[in-house]
Order: sequence, then C-alpha cells, then structure tokens
Amino acid sequence: MSTDLKELEKRMQSAMDALKKEFQGLRTGRASVNLLDPVTVEAYGQRMPLNQVGTVSAPESRLLTVSVWDKGLVMPTAKAIRDAGLGLNPAPDGQMIRIPIPELTTDRRNELAKLAHKYAEGGRVAVRNIRRDGMDSLRKAEKDHKISQDEHRQKSDEVQKLTDRYVKQVDDSLATKEKEIKTV
Repeated sequence: MSTDLKELEKRMQSAMDALKKEFQGLRTGRASVNLLDPVTVEAYGQRMPLNQVGTVSAPESRLLTVSVWDKGLVMPTAKAIRDAGLGLNPAPDGQMIRIPIPELTTDRRNELAKLAHKYAEGGRVAVRNIRRDGMDSLRKAEKDHKISQDEHRQKSDEVQKLTDRYVKQVDDSLATKEKEIKTV
C-alpha cells in the first residue's frame, strides 16, 4: 500500500505543477516568456504552440519579442497573440514581433487576482479528487479483506496528511501570486 501513497503524492505533485504553470501565465506587469505559453498559432494547416513557430524572448522588463522563423507566419502569429485574450497588442516589425507589456490598472490587477483564486480552487479540487481516489481504493481493499480496519484507518490518516500538505502548498502559491499581482 505504500506504493499507492507514493503514487497519490506523485499525482498531487502533478496537480501542483499544473497550477504553477497556470500561475506563470498570469501577467504581473513584467515581461515573462511564459506569458505567451497559452498562445497557439494556425500554421501549416494545424494549431501549433507559439514556441514552435518562433523564438520568444524578453529583452526588457516591459517588452517581449517573438522572432518568427517563417516570414509567412508573422501576421498569423501576431493575430494569435492579439486574439489570445491576454490583453496584449503585438506590433510586427519584419520577422520580429514586438509586444509591449502595458502597466496594469487596479481593475486589471483585481481581475488577475480573481483568476488566480479560480486557478487555486481548481488545484485544490484536483488534490481532493486524488484524495478521494486514494480513500476509495483503501475502502475497497478493506472490503476485499486485503487490509485490516486498523491499517485502513492508518493509511487514511496518511492520505489526509498528504492532502493537507498539498492544499497548503496551493494556498501558499496563491498568496505569493496574489502578492505579486497586487504589487505596483
């Protein structure tokens, strides 16, 4: 059963990693190449991640650039960035697309904080769903007489402690991200 606990922890860590990746996409007023991770470009008849059509870099704290490898993909790339809902206005310049990062208004900061809370709640739900799976497997093992009631209680406590630890990590990540968003 100890391998099941390790498996649950691995799944919870994956949920935590997914949350951190979502948090990276939230803009804080500073240029970050991760900001463009959700952007996909219509290229060669299919949707491709932005990093597969060009090189993203942050030469300044308030500017992102995308060096598009194929000249014919400059305009579709700029359109994809504009349409991604990130509030960015790309400016094509030859095969380079410049993306100035505007100052965040108080309203926009509050919207981003709400979005961060939504992402965190999704992370908590994912962790709790993993806990439920673990508890279900423990109940089944006890019902099938593979483990005793005492073992079931002990393992349940371990699963709950693991869950509490990961929910606290979600809350800590949220607090850090919210502080970063609110900082002017």
